[in-house]
Amino acid sequence: MAWETFEQAGARPWARRAQQELRAAGESGQAPPVAVLGALTPQELRIAGLVAEGLSSKQIAAQLFLSPRTVEYHLYKIYPKVGVGSRTELARLVVLQKAPVPADAMM
Repeated sequence: MAWETFEQAGARPWARRAQQELRAAGESGQAPPVAVLGALTPQELRIAGLVAEGLSSKQIAAQLFLSPRTVEYHLYKIYPKVGVGSRTELARLVVLQKAPVPADAMM
């Protein structure tokens, strides 16, 4: 993200501005912590994965043989564990955590 680049370059005012813009756009403005999904139970991890695939709570409930309310309860418990506040942020986090690291990023 841009704010990370500014931080690495020592341009703290620009980094703060980039973080403010990210927050205004609904992003957290912080990089996801490494392996944050490891804090989830197996059921929570399944639900988070299905959210990342774009399924609704009703669809997730049908697939996992749960009630939609139970799915919502799990989401309520997942959000603070991984530091997100919405389904969109959760889906983004899951996708980023499961994405392979490009070869050129390791150099």
